[in-house]
Amino acid sequence: MSDIDDDDQFVSKTQLKQESAERQKLGEKIVLLSPAHLALFTLDEELEEAIMIARRINRKKDGYRRQLQFIGKLLRFRDIEPLLESFSKIEAKHAQTNAHFHYIETLRDNIVEKGDEAIQAALEAHPSLSRQTLRQNYRQVMKERANNAPPKHYRALFQYLKDQLDSE
Repeated sequence: MSDIDDDDQFVSKTQLKQESAERQKLGEKIVLLSPAHLALFTLDEELEEAIMIARRINRKKDGYRRQLQFIGKLLRFRDIEPLLESFSKIEAKHAQTNAHFHYIETLRDNIVEKGDEAIQAALEAHPSLSRQTLRQNYRQVMKERANNAPPKHYRALFQYLKDQLDSE
């Protein structure tokens, strides 16, 4: 009976190496984060110091690789669930920002393609928009396209939509 219990707790050397490599990759992802994203993580003093040292080391040097290994070693003895949750929050925020950006692009493209019909739909969906500004930008975009000019007003329409929708 005791042999079976020992087998349940057995972890192969390969599995240990894989887990160690995963922790080291997690450490490298943390080191490469921007300071604003790094602030979202709750790190103990020793781990935070190791990460700051790694950020100062030239990435092409062997010391950087050794520092990442050290960070991976520190992570082996810590609960990494809070770190993984912080990464998922960052990635969710990034996906949300991308979706919002694509929505604005689609709204702009609809206005340019369909004109007054799309402007009316945009105004119904977002009452904070100005009909006059949308129509002016639409007319300017049409003139740009007719004259084969640079898309200055096309970009201006996007910027106006972005500014208005971000303030909603």
